[in-house]
Order: sequence, then structure tokens, then C-alpha cells
Amino acid sequence: MTQQSGALVFTRLRAQFIKEILSVLRDPRSRMVVFVPPLLQLLVFAFAATLEVSNVNIAINNQDAGRASHELVQRLDSAHFIKRIYHIESRQALQQLINKGEVIAALTIPADFSRTIAAGGSASAQVVIDGRRSNSGQITLAYLSVIAAETGAQMTPDAQTPTPVAVRHWFNPNLIYRWFIVPGLTGVLALFSALLITSLSIARERELGTFDQLLVSPTSVSEIIIAKSLPGLAIGTLLGLFMTGAGVFLFGIPFYGSFLLLLASLLLFILSVVGIGLMISAISMTQQQAILGAFAIGVPSVLMSGFSTPVENMPVFLQWLAQAIPLTHFLIIVEGSFLKALPAVDVLANLWPLALIALITLSTATLFVRRRLQ
Repeated sequence: MTQQSGALVFTRLRAQFIKEILSVLRDPRSRMVVFVPPLLQLLVFAFAATLEVSNVNIAINNQDAGRASHELVQRLDSAHFIKRIYHIESRQALQQLINKGEVIAALTIPADFSRTIAAGGSASAQVVIDGRRSNSGQITLAYLSVIAAETGAQMTPDAQTPTPVAVRHWFNPNLIYRWFIVPGLTGVLALFSALLITSLSIARERELGTFDQLLVSPTSVSEIIIAKSLPGLAIGTLLGLFMTGAGVFLFGIPFYGSFLLLLASLLLFILSVVGIGLMISAISMTQQQAILGAFAIGVPSVLMSGFSTPVENMPVFLQWLAQAIPLTHFLIIVEGSFLKALPAVDVLANLWPLALIALITLSTATLFVRRRLQ
């Protein structure tokens, strides 16, 4: 009898799992929501989202006719990150270009610039940055400072200049932005896919009118919860593995860590997200409510997880709240596995929070679903 009961449970779970997968694949709305956003995010984040500054316009008000200012302007004109240089004759024109947003920075070279350098002094030039684009403006200022320093060193080779600090970037020596962004996309894409699939599961049944059939079926509440969780777990894991493979084979990002530890982390991460999705689905009456609920949870989770900004820069309260977000811990594991062979001890230090979050979310989701089914 026990073996027969186990076989019946397995048969019912398999049938429900196939039904859930077919529901996702056959429904145009579900296909659009689940599969289109990951592809768009891959294209946008991997190819368009970058903190590098390029193709910017700057203005130059050169009040000096000497050799040093001419050399500086020539170096700026050949700089790879500058698209166009506006040569202006007055500060009013400079201010007008800044106000219109046509330039991100404006450089004013004083009349005694070349004379000061020829006398062995330290000449200075004023740079005005468009504060409305603060991050890009600061990066542009850093680029301009490097060019000005190189120009000064060439013009006064005998001057006593301090030895520059040698900077070495570990794990990403060439500062390739995709090496940072693509591993993080593994967690982001898996998060939204698993969250949306499980959020739509019960809400779809309720909207289509088939929810009552679950109540009169011989399937137990536990079997229903497992059946609703498996599609999100399977598709989310496959998408996570797809992004890992894309990072290694498509974008050429080195993978130094343990694949088995990463796979275990991915499964725990998806389980914790599935629990959140089931809670959203249990309280949603329609699929639109479920989609809105998933994005209401998913977007803040990405912003607070450390994907785009460091968690340490947030207020203390938000730092504590970020520790309850599964994506926070998974990003540490996946980014460390790609670039720096994160030790197993550090992986386990982030695995147990994922296991705890998964236990809490799945237990809470079980209570929510039981309450809905009763």
C-alpha cells in the first residue's frame, strides 16, 4: 500500500507539473512575461548598460596662445572618449552650452597658462562640470585630469614630479564592465523568471475558473504547493545555467570557482524566490495583480541587493534589510565564482542565509496557500 500510495503521489505530481509547464508555454501572456524580459535584460545590460563614459562633448575657452595650451587642446581633440569639442570665445557662451546640456564639461585655459609652465610653475585651468549628470561628469573630470597631467609632464620633463601610484586591478585587470555585469545578470534573470512563473500559477487558476477544481481533486495541499513550485524552480534554474554559459562562452568571462557549489547556490536561491512568488500568487485575484506584485517585490530587491550600487553605501537599516533579500547573497557567490574563485568557506557563509530564507519563505507560502485552499 505504501509503494502504491507513493506511486500515486508521484503520478499526480508529474501530471500537475506537465500541466503547469504547458500552461506557461501555451499562454501568450505567460510566454511574453517569462521569456521576453530576460532576453531584453541580457541585451540591455550586457551591451548598453555601462558606467564607462564615451562620445561626450566638451567646450574649451582658450585664452592663451602659447605652446602648452595648444598641446593640451590637441591631446583633448585626439582623446577617444570625446566626440566633439566646441571652441568658444566667452564665458557666456560656455554657460549657454552647459545650460542647454550640449556639453558635459567646459574647460577654461587662462591667458598665463603657457607662460607659467615655461617658467617652471604649476599652471591651472578651470573645469566646469554639468552637475545634472554627476556620475558621468566626475568620470569625465578624471579623464581630463589625466590628460592635463600627461601634458604637463611632457612640457616640463625636468621638473620634479611625484612618482605616480601604480594601480593594479585584481580579478578584472582591464576593467571590462561586462565581466562585472553579466555574472550578476544570472541572479537577476533567474529572480524575475522564477518570481513571475510562481506568481502567475495560482492567480491563473483563479482567473480561469479552474481553482475550484483543485479543491475537489484528490490532490493534497502539499502536492499542489510542490506542483506550483517545480516549474519556477526548473525554468529559473535553466535560465541561471544559460546565463552562466553565456558569460563563459559568449562573453569570454573567466570562471574560476566551483560549478557544483554554484549550482547548489542557484537551487537554494530559486527555492527562496519560489516561496515569495507563491505568497504573491496566493493573495492575488488576477494575473495582472500577480505581475504587479512580482515587480513590486523584484525591482526593490535588485536595487538593494548590491547589483548596481554597493550595499555598504546604504543606510544601516537598509543594509540589514538587504540581508533578508536572497539576491544579495547569491550575487556574492556568483560574482565570486566567476572572477576570483571564491573559497568554499565563503560560499557556505552565504549559503546558510539562502537556506534560512528559503525555509522561511516556503513555510510562509505554505500557510498562505493552505488558507486560500480551505
